[in-house]
Parts: sequence; structure tokens; C-alpha cells
Amino acid sequence: MIRKLLKKLPTPFGRQVHRRTTPSVIPASQHSLRRERLSKNAVNVVERLQQAGYQAFVVGGCVRDSLLNMSPKDYDVATSATPEQVRATFRNARLIGRRFKLVHVHFGREIIEVATFRANHADDEAGEPQSDDKSRQSESGRLLRDNVYGNFEQDAQRRDFTINALYYDVSTGYIHDYANGMHDIRNGLIRLIGDPEQRYQEDPVRMLRAVRFAAKLDFEIEPHSAAPIPDMTDLLFDIPPARLFDESLKLLMSGQGEKTFDLLHYYYLFEPLFPDTEEAIEANPDYSLALIRQALRNTDDRIREGRPVTPAFLFAALLWPALAPRIQALEAQGIPTIPAQQQAAQDLLTEQCQHIAIPKRFSVPLREIWDMQPRLERRSGRRADQLLEHPRFRAAYDFLLLRETAGEQTDGLGHWWTLYQEASPDQRRKMISALDDKAASPKRPRNRKKRKPRTSADS
Repeated sequence: MIRKLLKKLPTPFGRQVHRRTTPSVIPASQHSLRRERLSKNAVNVVERLQQAGYQAFVVGGCVRDSLLNMSPKDYDVATSATPEQVRATFRNARLIGRRFKLVHVHFGREIIEVATFRANHADDEAGEPQSDDKSRQSESGRLLRDNVYGNFEQDAQRRDFTINALYYDVSTGYIHDYANGMHDIRNGLIRLIGDPEQRYQEDPVRMLRAVRFAAKLDFEIEPHSAAPIPDMTDLLFDIPPARLFDESLKLLMSGQGEKTFDLLHYYYLFEPLFPDTEEAIEANPDYSLALIRQALRNTDDRIREGRPVTPAFLFAALLWPALAPRIQALEAQGIPTIPAQQQAAQDLLTEQCQHIAIPKRFSVPLREIWDMQPRLERRSGRRADQLLEHPRFRAAYDFLLLRETAGEQTDGLGHWWTLYQEASPDQRRKMISALDDKAASPKRPRNRKKRKPRTSADS
């Protein structure tokens, strides 16, 4: 019901467009951000650009997170200097990107990303159309190239969300706010700058970013920014699969995966990313949702504890509900279980990579986790010890436990493997022997012909 109301909510776009001609300038005495808390390298980049005669500010997520007492993962700088001028200022700088030309300034392992002020993609400051090498759009309105440079105000208006349009001047301590971003931070709102429908058409990934920020910051998506999303999710089918892989990692492997998944599902954004899994959820919601949520919950816990996580395991879990129906369909055609699983897995991954391009460094271990599931059932002789030595055993074992937690019946297989790992060599031999005895079929009695007793004549 809530989703239906959301889709029907009128969106008065004209009232939601932020068009200030001057920013709200917040002095240091009225906010909590201090330059000492920022990366020294980011402060250095801003100061050197300012000393060279350019405008320069720390901007975006690092300002937002610092105001919320969170530790920024990276730092962005916005400047009036062109990419070529930035590179000329720093010997440790490198130009990157075509769709959105940037400069990376390297300080050991830390990279400060520097972007030139951008203007609206349609016109330059003189109001004349830009050439295709600077700006280009698809027929649906998606920006294919965005290298139209502008001034400070234009840069603020073309950013995605109000909370990301805050510019911090390290020299004065002032925060420049063109779009009421400070207001939305105080009120916990994710709000698009400008016409939400147009901004989503320019870059459909903004719908995913809205969900990611809402989950990460525990904010609400402002109603008029949320309203167009359910009817525009199909735009994500046009986004390059490689870009959606990167976005999926940010969505699901940042420590708020379970909350993010619920928001994706709520706004109909999960289907464009994992269409086969969405179909499996509709067919068997209890099992599918239990397995996916538990996998995401486990991942969130590991991230909070500082333990390693891998996309291979998470993607194996996200796609597993879609694998079983394919295996059953192939088995119904007379194909044995293991070949059926291998074929189903290959077909499913091929189709999934048309939506999210999973690199081989993750798809190969993902397949191994899947392939080991039926092998974990085969424990007789030396097979159990051989499986224990397999480099992917631990992941496969954890995946088995995940399946059982979601409600799959495995006849106590997970418990058996738990005991086997903890057992001594003698105990392991007894466990295998018990399995062999159980598997051994009882001997059938020999059919003997009844013989008549011998008579004296026979002897």
C-alpha cells in the first residue's frame, strides 16, 4: 500500500528546484567542521590551488560525513582550475576519465580527486551549445559526456543531492551552501537538486545513490525525490554492467547491506540489478528473502568487526535462489544433478553479467562455492579429508550453514561437517565408518535350491 501511495504522490518539481544566486555562507562559529579533522593532503591540495590563483574547496561527501562525525573514506576537491591547470600545479597528478574528466593527485596510497567546476551540460556560460566532445546525451536524456566547465554557482546547481553540495574553504573555515544542504543534514533528508525526474534521466544511478545514502546515513529520501523512482527503474537497464557492478559493491558491501537491500526492494530497484533473483523471490519469498537477508547480515557483521569480506560469497548467496529452479528443470530433462548444476550455473552467470558484470576474479570462486555444495554430501572414503584441504572449503562450508539457516533441509549435513572439523583423526575415521555402514546395502540371501535328503541308494 505504501508503495502505491508513493507512486501516486504528485511531484511539484517547480517548487523543489534550488535556484539561489548567492550561497548561504556559514562561518566556522556556526558549524562543527574543522580543518584539523580533514586529510592533510586534501588541505594541501586546496591551499596550493588557492596560492596559484584558483578558487578551490573541499566538497561533497567528505564535508557531509565530517559534519555528521563520520570518518570520510575519500576526499574531493572542486576548483576553478581546468584539469590541465591542476596537472601543471602538481607533479604527482594524473588525468583520468572521458565521460567526466578528473585529476587524481597521489600522496602515497591516498588519492585526492580534483574536479573542475562544471556547468549545465546544455549550454556554456555564454549560452551557446557545447560540442559533442564536451557534452553528449542519449535519447533517454542520460548524460554520456559531461565536461562543460562553469563557475562556482553552476557547479553547485549541477550536483546531485543537497547534502553533497557543501563547499568548505580551508582558509576561512566557511561552508558555502547553495542548496539548503545544511538544513537537510539537520533534518536527515536525501533531496535531489532540481527536477528529480530530469536528474534521474540524466543519470539513473542517482536512484541507487539516493538509496545508498539513505541507508548509510539513516536518512529519509525526501518524498518528492522518492516519488519518481518506482516508475523510472527500467532506466537502469541501459547502464553499463561494469558500472553497476561497482555500484552494487558500494550498495551491499559498505556495512549497511541488509538495510540497503530492503530499500532497493521497496523502491523496485533490485529487479534491474538481479532480475532472476527477483523472480525467485516472487516464487518463493520466505526462503529467498531469509537467505539473502542472512547473507547480508553476516556481511554487515564482518565489516563492523573489521573481518575480510568477498563479493564472491555475497553474489553466490544473492543468485542462489535463482539457481535451484534451473537445476530442477534440467534434472527433469534427465540430466544428472552435478552436470545439471554446472550447466544451470553457467547459464545463470552469463545472463546475470548482462546486468552486473561480475569479474572473473569473483565469478570463478563463486562457481567453486556452488560446485562444492553437492560434493559436501559425498564424504565416504578419503573424500571428506580431500574436501577439507580444498582452498574453497571454508567458504563452501559457511555457504552450507547459510542455506540451512534459511530453512533448507540437508539432513544435518552442516552439523556433521562442524563436528568433523573439530574431531581427532580417530574420531574422523569412526564418523566415516558410520557413514559407510549406513550407506552399505544389506546382503541379499542366496537363493539355494532345496535338496532332498540323501538315501542309501544315493550313497
